[in-house]
Amino acid sequence: MLTEAREVGIVEIRIKSQTIQESPLLEYLKAFYNLQGGTLVLDGTNNEETNKILAKATLSLIEQLGGGSVGLGWGHLIGSIVNYLEDEEPRKTSITDICPMIGNSGVPIRNYHPNENVRIIAKQIMASPHFLYTPAVAETQQDKELLTQTEQYKSILNLWENLKVAIVNIGNHPSTPDLGSSARFGNLLSQNKAVGRLIAYYYNQEGKIITSDKDYVIQIPLEVLKKCPNVIGICSANTNSKALIGALKTGLLTHIVVREKLLDNLEF
Repeated sequence: MLTEAREVGIVEIRIKSQTIQESPLLEYLKAFYNLQGGTLVLDGTNNEETNKILAKATLSLIEQLGGGSVGLGWGHLIGSIVNYLEDEEPRKTSITDICPMIGNSGVPIRNYHPNENVRIIAKQIMASPHFLYTPAVAETQQDKELLTQTEQYKSILNLWENLKVAIVNIGNHPSTPDLGSSARFGNLLSQNKAVGRLIAYYYNQEGKIITSDKDYVIQIPLEVLKKCPNVIGICSANTNSKALIGALKTGLLTHIVVREKLLDNLEF
């Protein structure tokens, strides 16, 4: 899409840094997908460097939006934000509070340990951390109901209902780890042609959220996420165009942080 736009003279981008925030292309995305804004990022020399640039751009966008109370998803680029901040000196930002938007995973990858990521980020930006002491996936519906009736969960729910910014990683499907998708959905993801996920919500290329009566994930409810004034969808270096298109069509996102080159394959 970007290549074609350049050829017909619609898009002219003058590179002044690794990020682009004012571009006709962003205006097109805002018009087609009802976005409020976002940041395009130039590729680094490798995926690790690109993810670092994306992480920095995400933090910068949060600051521009005024910070405040921030909800944190999980995934590869969330991990890149943590890695980037760990290498920086602690500094005060406009972010006052930060909390996870999903329980903790048993996957031995830090990108999927929200409480730990919240702890590190809060320490590095001098914000107040808040934790969710539940697993990401309850074993049964009864267990989920019990866990979501606790005072601790209710305090996090109150934070979710008052978030200023929510950061959600746009992930591919299929991908590794698969977050117990077989137990949660059976064949529903393949039947519904899932292409990606936001937090642990799977969706197809038309942006339809795929549901299952065996999905016992403990995460920010969709109806609460929809009320957040700023929902930033972030794409890592390996996010594909199908995952991005589907995420845009969910209508959940207000902003995106994405590689400029990824947009070459998008179709409105």
